[in-house]
Amino acid sequence: MKKYLILIFCVFTVLSCEDVVSVDLNEAPERLVIEASMFRQKGFTGNNQQVRITKTRGFFEDSLTTVEDAEVTVTKDDGQVFEFVHDSAGFYRTAQFDAELMEKYKLKIEVDNEVYTAEETFIPVAKIDSVTQRKDAGFGGDEIELKAYYTDPAGEDNFYLFTFFVNFIQFPTTEIFDDEFFDGNTIFALYREEELETGNQVTIRNFGMSKQFYDYMFVLLNQIGSAGGPFQTQPATVRGNIVNETNPDNFPFGYFSLSESDQFIYTVQ
Repeated sequence: MKKYLILIFCVFTVLSCEDVVSVDLNEAPERLVIEASMFRQKGFTGNNQQVRITKTRGFFEDSLTTVEDAEVTVTKDDGQVFEFVHDSAGFYRTAQFDAELMEKYKLKIEVDNEVYTAEETFIPVAKIDSVTQRKDAGFGGDEIELKAYYTDPAGEDNFYLFTFFVNFIQFPTTEIFDDEFFDGNTIFALYREEELETGNQVTIRNFGMSKQFYDYMFVLLNQIGSAGGPFQTQPATVRGNIVNETNPDNFPFGYFSLSESDQFIYTVQ
């Protein structure tokens, strides 16, 4: 009995001596986050486009701060201006966008007495020719593998962004490619998912990319893939092509991209 009393006393002693440890994190200054990825799927007009503007948040913050009082425009190289009007939750939309391949466009955002701009060209993309499947992929030979084939145009530098989406996974799998070693050839993007089953639908999209957008995504995807725990040293800041013309040190996060896209919906056999 004496031993049990000693044990209980020790447990309460340990519990009573616990201290609450508060982690003092160095908070970075609040910045804009500008999501301005515009695309036109083959066979569609691409008139409906959107830009979303939010702000960065602290490590322990759950709520997202949206920006709802900005002036957002995109100007075509010929001077035509498209106004994006705020709808809700930081989304600015237009239904009048004129999407022309290989035309240059300039994004301009005015908010809090500062001007943010970016320039990009509307990049075409090769269509997805076909999709093949095998069921014996992976180390265990029991994974489903898909290959999405496309033919690269010869004699030009091309860059591609592929996404593979299934409805039971929150975010799509994203891969990027250049044609340095397969210029003018038929090549494929590879997708494996161990949870795929017969009857699942996989939405495959291919987006054309500019060289600068490819370089940005290359760094971003590498950092996402190698990210450590929340208290480990984090990689360097990945900056996009949007600049603050009024105050360059107060740069935003995000990217302004313009891409033609192709889509292939495949049903797993």
